[in-house]
Amino acid sequence: MNFPILQKSFSLKNFNTFGIESIADSFLEISEVKQLEVFSKLSQNPRPWRVLGGGSNVLLEKFTSGTVLKNSIRGITLLEENRDSVIVRVGSGENWHEFVMYAVKQGWGGIENLALIPGTVGAAPIQNIGAYGVEVKDTITEMEVWIWDENRLVTFENAACDFGYRDSIFKNKLKGRFYVCSITFKLSKAPKLHTDYGAIKDELTSMQCDPSIANIAQAVINIRKSKLPDPKVIGNAGSFFKNPTIASSHYKELKEKFPSIPGFSTQEDTLIKVPAAWLIEQCGWKGFRRGNVGVHDRQALVLVNVGGAIGTEIWELSQEILSSVEAKFDILLEREVQTW
Repeated sequence: MNFPILQKSFSLKNFNTFGIESIADSFLEISEVKQLEVFSKLSQNPRPWRVLGGGSNVLLEKFTSGTVLKNSIRGITLLEENRDSVIVRVGSGENWHEFVMYAVKQGWGGIENLALIPGTVGAAPIQNIGAYGVEVKDTITEMEVWIWDENRLVTFENAACDFGYRDSIFKNKLKGRFYVCSITFKLSKAPKLHTDYGAIKDELTSMQCDPSIANIAQAVINIRKSKLPDPKVIGNAGSFFKNPTIASSHYKELKEKFPSIPGFSTQEDTLIKVPAAWLIEQCGWKGFRRGNVGVHDRQALVLVNVGGAIGTEIWELSQEILSSVEAKFDILLEREVQTW
């Protein structure tokens, strides 16, 4: 095992999709679990210890205190296979979209609707990523996680992860106390295909093809590319806000006042999910720009760094959006993006 070099005053500009310049006190790239064992015993490494994956769900300040650990733990290992399914363990530093496409190529279904979501495999379960009727929690069997204050590797079965809508135990009880090392997935060779959510059926029709693992993945890629800006072109972190769930009674009241307000049923009969993008757009934010920051003109959920923005500018804009939505609809939006 080679222990990586700890770098001081390290620029994170190329390590976050907002493209914000932030100087980290210390920076270390981790590619093996054994390196974590050594690192956790070195008390001189400045705290807090912050784990950085693809940098697609984080909003940085000008200076980032503590030690930033770049997750580069790789590897895809087939553990079990039978006629119906496979069990595969994936290193947390693997690129999420690349893993999805690897699974699609193998004919393994279950995550094709999650194609083109930015970030690493290790970040996927932390906020339980989801899209087009699918959530990653439904394919995870277990996770290997290094717990800092216990100095040991712990296996979390699916039930122990407390998965919820864009939520997990790692965003709450264990926040700041862990490092995801690997995730084990169960994928299907004959999956149930999800085509009813969003515009997937229409896209498949325009592609002139029948539903399949590969075709659904390509349809999702096409849809996302048409709606979401490329971080390589304009800095952004994808969807900045969660879709809120509200009481059915509240939704009924809003429906009377705003007849066109969309809503979707949830697993709980008393709750309705409302698209945050619609709420934000109704408040006039879509396409808004002020100085270095703005709201994307094709997707109101996406805040953008037009060029040269700092984290506080984006945060202040998000706060204005939250306040306006609450004032108009009495709905308090929640940010998906994490701040350091």
